[in-house]
Amino acid sequence: MCYFEQTRWACGYWKWGNFRQQCNKEYRTGETCGLKLVYDTSYLDGVCKICDQITKKDRRYRKMEQDIQRWQHEGNRRATIEKTTKDMADLNIQIGALYHSHQEKQRSIC
Repeated sequence: MCYFEQTRWACGYWKWGNFRQQCNKEYRTGETCGLKLVYDTSYLDGVCKICDQITKKDRRYRKMEQDIQRWQHEGNRRATIEKTTKDMADLNIQIGALYHSHQEKQRSIC
């Protein structure tokens, strides 16, 4: 039950920080017992890295959608549309994985 700093963002995402205090269960200097307790929590107003990545990928996905709509009206861009559609599917999988990891971290116990 050693104590660590914690950082928590407005979106609910959190991460462990630096080691702060050793508990009385561990007698070796510089070692921790393996159990983590919160010493102090720093709250940040901004978004976490994962939310930032999700936002960037979502903007890119929306841009690809607009491009496909424009290309369909222009015509004669079938190969470009197919490639962009595949890229959109890959991007959608990446966004889903990021969102899933963010939700798992929010649900996990500090």
